[in-house]
Amino acid sequence: MTDIEPVRFRRAGQPRRKLLRSALAIGTLPVVPALSAATPSTTPAGAASAAHPATTTAASSGPSAPRPTVVLVHGAFADSSSWGAVMSRLERRGYPVIGVANPLRGLAGDSAYVSSVLDTIAGPVILVGHSYGGAVITNAAVGYPHVKALVYVAAFAPDQGESALAILGQYPGSQLPPVLTVRPFPGGQDAYVNPADFRQVFAADVPDREARLMAAGQRPLALAAFAEPSSAPAWKSIPSWFLVAGADRAIPPAAERAMALRAGSRTEVIRGASHAVMVSHPDATARLIEAAARATS
Repeated sequence: MTDIEPVRFRRAGQPRRKLLRSALAIGTLPVVPALSAATPSTTPAGAASAAHPATTTAASSGPSAPRPTVVLVHGAFADSSSWGAVMSRLERRGYPVIGVANPLRGLAGDSAYVSSVLDTIAGPVILVGHSYGGAVITNAAVGYPHVKALVYVAAFAPDQGESALAILGQYPGSQLPPVLTVRPFPGGQDAYVNPADFRQVFAADVPDREARLMAAGQRPLALAAFAEPSSAPAWKSIPSWFLVAGADRAIPPAAERAMALRAGSRTEVIRGASHAVMVSHPDATARLIEAAARATS
């Protein structure tokens, strides 16, 4: 019996800005309005029309067409090395791959940074985001018609005006807030996952030694980024795929399913997978990315 459960979904106010530190102080997250439902649609709308320097070169059709570039965006408490096993599989299949160093300073700035990377790529792009990186690609791809697909891997896919904090508040069950350690930096505060809790909450199905190394090398997310509202989402104009981690303890699987349903994403669920699903299940992750590439080529 396979661990992958295929699911096919169709597309079916501003949350209060409150720093996560306040939620940590009481060990809970605020209750916020429910995710808004989108109007059902059987066909993805056309890409946004704003022009960018890298959007003029399109892939030709036919068997000789070049493969799209896969741009991988990590989330909080990780770095681009978390994509390593996925990268190696995609490269063996002939895909150019870029692992973006997500700044993790704030949603608007991080999204602009990823957009600047898209400006440098000629030809089609498959844009992939894990965790908070999903919120980043949701914003970064707007106005880039050469981004042919969005792939969410145990990720946030916010609607306009939503924040990561709001989504966690609406779908309780995340074990992440109570295990965060806050450290100040000039101009703000950073959140880290307590190393003693990292494997349980973030990477429960990753070998212990590897999880310890991930915990030691984690990159923090500025606390303000958790509460920063998203702009207009790219998933309303770009086809999307969604990998739901069935045993995610950072983003509740119910939240991932709801976001996938709202976005009309082609969805797969990996039962028993942790939040670090791209590390523990690189084959399934790479296959979903390749499926998006093939469907949009």
